Amino acid sequence: MSATIDDVKDKSFDYIICGSGTAGLTVAARLTEDPNTTVLVLEAGQANIGDMAILRPASYGSHLGKPEYSWTHQTIEQKMTGDRVHFWNRGKGLGGSSAITFLCWIKPAAHEIDDFERLGNPGWNWKNYEKYIQRTEGFTPPREEIRRSLQMNFDNWDLGTSGPLGISYPSTVNEGELKVQQTFQNAGIPLAPRPMNGDPAGTFFSPCTYDIKTHTRTYATTAFYLPNKDRPNLKVLVSAHVNRINPASDSETEFIADSVEFEHNGQLYTARANKEVIVSAGALKTPQLLELSGIGDPTILGKLGISVKVELPGVGTNVQEHMLLAATLELRDDVEYQTLDMLSDPEIFQKHIELHSTGTGMFTTGIIGFTMSTLSQVTPKAEEIVKAAEDKIKKNANNYPPGLLEQYKILLERLRHAAGCEFICFPGCWALPNPPEKGKRHIAIAAPLNYTFSRGTIHAISKDPKDDPEYDARYFDEEVDLKVWVEMVKFARNLRNIAPLRDMVAKEVSPGPDIQTDEEIADWIKKSMGSSWHTAGSCSMLPKAMGGVVDPQLKVYGTKNVRVVDLSVVPLHFAAHPQATVYAIAEQAADIIKGTFQA
Repeated sequence: MSATIDDVKDKSFDYIICGSGTAGLTVAARLTEDPNTTVLVLEAGQANIGDMAILRPASYGSHLGKPEYSWTHQTIEQKMTGDRVHFWNRGKGLGGSSAITFLCWIKPAAHEIDDFERLGNPGWNWKNYEKYIQRTEGFTPPREEIRRSLQMNFDNWDLGTSGPLGISYPSTVNEGELKVQQTFQNAGIPLAPRPMNGDPAGTFFSPCTYDIKTHTRTYATTAFYLPNKDRPNLKVLVSAHVNRINPASDSETEFIADSVEFEHNGQLYTARANKEVIVSAGALKTPQLLELSGIGDPTILGKLGISVKVELPGVGTNVQEHMLLAATLELRDDVEYQTLDMLSDPEIFQKHIELHSTGTGMFTTGIIGFTMSTLSQVTPKAEEIVKAAEDKIKKNANNYPPGLLEQYKILLERLRHAAGCEFICFPGCWALPNPPEKGKRHIAIAAPLNYTFSRGTIHAISKDPKDDPEYDARYFDEEVDLKVWVEMVKFARNLRNIAPLRDMVAKEVSPGPDIQTDEEIADWIKKSMGSSWHTAGSCSMLPKAMGGVVDPQLKVYGTKNVRVVDLSVVPLHFAAHPQATVYAIAEQAADIIKGTFQA
């Protein structure tokens, strides 16, 4: 239940969870299924319960820059993008980023999850992934009319139907989505065989975290907090910013977490952990919390005057990011396609706010059109690009930090054979740098870059927990990332020349007719790209000798009772939006913590 400071300060709990995001609330709900297990969840943000700004679908990006809903983290200047600073926004409040995502329910390819196990983590494989994600899923198939209009066949789909997180297709779907999908097929990309069951190679329509009965967002709060908030063994304290984990003794050879220090309404407090502290602060903040607790690279900690409790140089390294931009197309005036551009008109916006309560209008739509292709389907230069990257990796094999060469070998395999080039149909304008013409409607073909070789870092810059760590994405440190992206942009732009999309489009708005050569496209990418906000790997689940931070039980090396459960543990990123995977990680983690997991 929602707690007061008197319920928490100087009290003891079996488990203290730092962060009430996607993973934190899932683990809390599963652990407190046992009425004899007590759990405290500490959340820096507010509860935001019942807030329509969160619950209303298709409100993409409206939360960014608003401190009640999001953290506005930003990178340091990035040399390869013209010294630009990039925003790495994250959800703030109960539910974390699941409260502000674009509601996409996408799963990785089976082999990408099996790669977790391949990198030294027994039990972290696709078989277990499916088992655990179906515990979360409460899938409702679409209405027959939507199935017919989108020509969908669910005969070989297998999703969980009794889990607490509502998954469905939005009640309003543009038939233009089918025309875009047919365009991808005419460009050589077949329908995906089983996009929700480990084989997303191809084009498909994906469901959303959407409650088909109420036409509202489903997220960790609605799935795992609200149904369980009255459990007497679950306490959730908001406005509680965790500062550090305190060890039982500085003299022990192993770090044993005794308590958590946190700030609430300007005052410092502690709560004691009888069993474990679980860090679920997300890939951007978890490494900082470990470092402030004395767990990390001695060189980093020494500069900040932090006493080293556990020497663990992998903390805050191996940071991997998905990146995003889009080709924007202006639709012909006679094409029937409701797009989000329309909502820029205040009167139309208000009209659709009112329509939402009836289960119709733009706020009952979703992003559902996805395509996953191989690099060779995108460009004839595929093997040339892969071979150049392979030659460089072989040449520098002895210079990479521990474990990175093993990741690169897998990434080369993926570039050659796997469907990691993603394309998304977005019903609106994504025009950078060219502004759209007022009154026109657009669709954007987004082209996220998912298989990245560049690696960044996240490290604390001071002892003050309120100071953001230094986020260094190191975009395009490895030139293969840019080469692949140039080819993806060319493929995305060419779709406008292929029917039936060709007959819907008036012109390209962005990148625009002045950008044609590979060099010009590369320059446009550097000026226009942003983050997909899918950062992973900053506390990787890898063998310690390979730069790992947590073991396969998610326990931080050198500690007896500190675990990490969030996207930071992913050792090698996958080509999918991570929301579903974070739930799967949390579900499996809960069983590991309870001692019921069987690999």
